[in-house]
Amino acid sequence: MTRHVLTGIDGSPSSQSAASWAAGEAQRRGAPLRLLHAWPWLSPQDAEDTGDFRPGDLRPAALRALSECAERIRLDHPGLVIETAVIGDDPVDALVKAAEGQELLVLGSRGLGGFAGLLTGSVALAVAARVNAPAVLVRADRPASAHNGAVSRGEVVVGVDTRQSAGAVVDFAFAEAARRGVRLRAVHGWDPVPLWAATSWVPPRSEIAAREAAVKRLLTESLAAGRAAHPDVPLVVEVRHGSAARAVVTAGEGADLVIVGRHDRHHPLGMRLGPVTHAVLHHAAAPVAVIPHA
Repeated sequence: MTRHVLTGIDGSPSSQSAASWAAGEAQRRGAPLRLLHAWPWLSPQDAEDTGDFRPGDLRPAALRALSECAERIRLDHPGLVIETAVIGDDPVDALVKAAEGQELLVLGSRGLGGFAGLLTGSVALAVAARVNAPAVLVRADRPASAHNGAVSRGEVVVGVDTRQSAGAVVDFAFAEAARRGVRLRAVHGWDPVPLWAATSWVPPRSEIAAREAAVKRLLTESLAAGRAAHPDVPLVVEVRHGSAARAVVTAGEGADLVIVGRHDRHHPLGMRLGPVTHAVLHHAAAPVAVIPHA
């Protein structure tokens, strides 16, 4: 089966930005691009093949919007294979199903960035919490050159949790840095204060330095397999004081891509993202890739 780069289109500026970024990624990977529009009120008939629309059917308008988006992308990416599809289903369910076994899913989001603003987009967050394929959320206000890959910022940033198996996340991060020909910055955030706060004891600087060195060793060990598979990728290993989310968001300022992992968290209302991944998605300005842990 051909593996696609898939993106959801709903007519919003954020989805258009995501489509532009996805096109550059599809071209970089040598994969076809699939533009998908899903809405539960679309008629269930296969109108793409028959052309037989019912009165009041929303499918023709959806098909026109997809066609216009595809034409815009072809102008910037001549030769890229582009497919379009409309599905009469809940957008979250449709995107999760369509992404099964695909190369990548790219979705749009909106926000101010930094810790003063929030990304929004309930569909994108819900999909990122459930999808089995790597999912990338792209900001609507990213410069066009950053979307299509014409200008490289020179760095991919990955947040690594040394307490969990991070193999899938690390492998994806090294592969993305190699594909772009850029440096990989592996970041782990830790806060030394809670280790001693319960006893109200302030540790000496040497104690903090020793703990930090131990954390950095664990981080380096987590990267070993990916480093061996991609020895030509320049690597920076960085331990930062503070919360894990803040460390990743701060390190990711100006990056081409920020990568975080996702451990499945079950909730009575459905799958939920972990607090660090959720915070990075809300606050990061760069595109954020969410990788399910194996």
